[in-house]
Amino acid sequence: MTNTRRPAPTEKPVVLTIAGSDSGGGAGIQADLKTIEATGGFGTSAVTAVTAQNTTGVESSHVLPIAELEAQLDAVLSDFDVRAAKTGMLATAEVVETVADYAADFDFPLVVDPVMVAATGDRLLTEAAEDAYEDLIAEATLVTPNADEAAVLTDIDVGGSGHPDEAGARLAGQRVLTMGADAALVKGGHMPGDEVLDVLVTEETIETARHPRVDTDATHGSGCTLSAAIATRLARGESLADAVGRSVDFMERAVRYHHDVGAGPGAVHHLVDLRNDAARDETAERVSDIVEWFVEENVRPLVPEVGMNVVAATPYAEEPGDAAAVEGRITKTIDGIAPNRGVRFGASSHVARFLLGAREYHPEFRFAVNCRFDDDVEDALSSLDWSVVEYDRSEEPDGADSTMEWAAGEVFAPDAEPPVAVVDRGAVGKEAITKLLAADGRTVAERVVELQRELDRPDEHV
Repeated sequence: MTNTRRPAPTEKPVVLTIAGSDSGGGAGIQADLKTIEATGGFGTSAVTAVTAQNTTGVESSHVLPIAELEAQLDAVLSDFDVRAAKTGMLATAEVVETVADYAADFDFPLVVDPVMVAATGDRLLTEAAEDAYEDLIAEATLVTPNADEAAVLTDIDVGGSGHPDEAGARLAGQRVLTMGADAALVKGGHMPGDEVLDVLVTEETIETARHPRVDTDATHGSGCTLSAAIATRLARGESLADAVGRSVDFMERAVRYHHDVGAGPGAVHHLVDLRNDAARDETAERVSDIVEWFVEENVRPLVPEVGMNVVAATPYAEEPGDAAAVEGRITKTIDGIAPNRGVRFGASSHVARFLLGAREYHPEFRFAVNCRFDDDVEDALSSLDWSVVEYDRSEEPDGADSTMEWAAGEVFAPDAEPPVAVVDRGAVGKEAITKLLAADGRTVAERVVELQRELDRPDEHV
């Protein structure tokens, strides 16, 4: 019997990042390498500058000699089968020119993140360095300027009104293309307002995306992270539109569920998708455990005519596909209850959307169960002295994107103590429902069983 094991190597596309180092770990080379690994690539690097910084600011910066940058690039390009590259902080005109010379020989996609303007609005490069970017942009597959950087590159004020300017973003993107780039993503994250406007401009199309702004200042490194994610997906063979769209979604989640570290606003969560995916099996198992308990306890009197469902969201859930539920719901049998099919992600729409809506105000919520509502249940809820809120479907405005998201906005508030139960008294063709929510599966299950047992004591409700 041999004592050695056969190796089983993995193959991932190699991605090269050319950028500065951030000792705080939120941006630069550190952010790029974390993101490349998280999105399915193998990260290599060429460091342009070393900075001493943390979540509160930059203390100092040292640009490496050009010979050292060239040595790093030569070492990586001579050994690795690089499938995509991205640039970040290039610091000086000489660095930009050097990278542009190398990029002229790249036979793989290049994403240029033109790090020119700090979040404070301060210019980070000399005028000569800004001018040098023209040659680098001419080699780019995609350029990803924010509104301020787009203004530097194109002389177009994308946000002069203080709000996202779609026409300006479109024009700025088109002007970047005239500089030789294949495409431009003009980002609106630095602009004020409740919405973030992103505009992707190519020779063939202009695509506009608007999404709600995450109310946080923990966005340091977001540009690095986004461009690294796009480069990695291009290295994996995805189309430009898909790479950009999926990376923007990833970035939105990474900012919302940022790391609370340091004395400043915090750091972007570069591994958020990996952590979310890793929790899927455990999340689905919790749903199965709860369903088994409900069958054992026979919570039949609480099952609505439309069926009961147990829904569990992953820790960083953003869409119904991140929520596990019983496919076909739980329905009544002659003397008990039974799940129709197994547990599957995306199996719930109604309850999952309500849970996701609730998480906009109370992100700690991960579990929800829909139960019957009638006079007996209302009496039982009163006897338990739980915090109960309700919404009236007749007040839903015309044109609401989602009834459940609107309902969550009606009953939850970010600074208020979250309720135990939410009552929907129904409407014509809509059954009255009680929804129970909690941060963990045990709590929501115990509450359903407690409500069931209270129903079993009808004499106390008269």
